[in-house]
Formats: sequence, structure tokens, C-alpha cells
Amino acid sequence: MDGGGNGGAMCLILFAYNVHPDYRLVFAANRDEFYERPTRGLNYWKDVPQILAGRDLKARGTWLGVTPTGRLAAITNYREPHNIKAKAPSRGQLVTNYLVSDEKPGHYCERISADGHRYNGYNLILGDRDSLSYCSNRRAEILEIKSGYYGLSNHLLESPWPKVGKGKQQLQDLLEGSGKVEVELLFALLQDRHQPADNQLPDTGVGLEWERILAPLFIKSDIYGTRSSSIILIDRSDQVTFIERTFDPNPSATSKPTTRSFSFTIIKS
Repeated sequence: MDGGGNGGAMCLILFAYNVHPDYRLVFAANRDEFYERPTRGLNYWKDVPQILAGRDLKARGTWLGVTPTGRLAAITNYREPHNIKAKAPSRGQLVTNYLVSDEKPGHYCERISADGHRYNGYNLILGDRDSLSYCSNRRAEILEIKSGYYGLSNHLLESPWPKVGKGKQQLQDLLEGSGKVEVELLFALLQDRHQPADNQLPDTGVGLEWERILAPLFIKSDIYGTRSSSIILIDRSDQVTFIERTFDPNPSATSKPTTRSFSFTIIKS
């Protein structure tokens, strides 16, 4: 319900860049999708071994991935249901293509902008060991991310949607409270199901009922919702921790989410 199907995209990204004494990046994100869409969980890809990511099995792309050399890419879709190209290329390939390249984040954004009109609306967060950039085919400017706290959903970076503002503030409170980065508290943040008041909701063209469904940080409905939550931590010694937690859309009383965790030290290329 982001305006074109988001098999290859996140729907909420919260991150702290260069603000914590121990971590260069603290990244927390939810992927929302129709429950029926086939997905493979976080792992190294057999056909592209340098990519560590989940995989959308319909379009074969991904919404969030990293590589051993410290490249990171994440995508959200720009929700505009009345402006969808039915035959547009998959946006998830923008993530894959960046991860297997050696381009600087800003250069990659600049290069793909020439073809941006071919795709449905997207936002990209791209990083390497030295920098982090944001670009969108719904905004001309390419941004080099400075130190700070950021939030992104299915509009532009830092758009004042309730879930973006609340999630970003909660992330800041967590990191500046005890000073520790606790993974379970980050996952708990991403599980927030608070329903904002109707007068706070954006009007993205999906109708009030769906605006309500899509408004919480963690989404649950009969056919669509948060399929997985992801945490990526990159510390000052180039140690990367990537944890993905996937959810059963119809959990039983005894079922638990599936958690996959990978850690490695960035290889200096």
C-alpha cells in the first residue's frame, strides 16, 4: 500500500549517523508488505555472495543489504497511488546494483537520476565506509547525510509523518538515555502500534481507512503488514552487526518471530 507494491522496499527507516560515541551508524527499519508476497530471509546470496540481505522472490531484488566492504543500501517507495507505472522496472534492483558496484554513494545517485523517470517513486539511503547519501526520483537534490538523527517513510526524507517523528524521537531518547545501544529496545521501538489521531495523518491518496492502517510504526491488517524488522549497527572499529526479525502474519499462541543475525568486520578494499 505504498503506491506500487513494495516487495523490494522498506517502509520505515530510522537511523542515527555519527552521533553515538561507539557506533558510526545505528539503523532500525521495518519492511511492510502484502503477506502473500514470497520472501527469503536475511542471508548471503548464493548467486551474489558479497550481498547480505533478505530477498524479494518475485522481483529478485532487496529492500536492505550490506557487503563485506561496508557498502549499505536501503530503499523505501514513495506513496503516490495515482501515479503508478505498471511496467516500471523493479526498484529493488537499485539496491542490488549499488551493492555490487564500487561507486561512491553520491556518484551512484547522480548516475541513476538520468533514468529516475522510468521508475515508480523511490527513496534511497546509500553508504560506504566514508559517507552516507540520500536521493529520490521525487526530489532533484542529492543529500550527503550529516551527523544527526533521521527518519524516512514513504515520502521524502524527514517528512513530518507521525510515525517518522515519533520513531526518530524514540531512537534519540534510547541512544541518549543510558548511552548503551540495546538491540531488544530497538526492536521494541519498531513494534510500536500507537494509532495517531486522524487529523495528524497524511493524505497520500489511499483513503482514510488505509491511512489509519499504515500510520503506526508496526503495521498489522488482514492482508498487509510489517513482515520484518531489521537492525544494523556499525561501530567505530568497523564491526557490522545485522539482525533481521521476521513475523508470522497469523501467529499462534506459541509461535515466535524468527531472528537471523550476522556479524563481520569490514574488509578494507
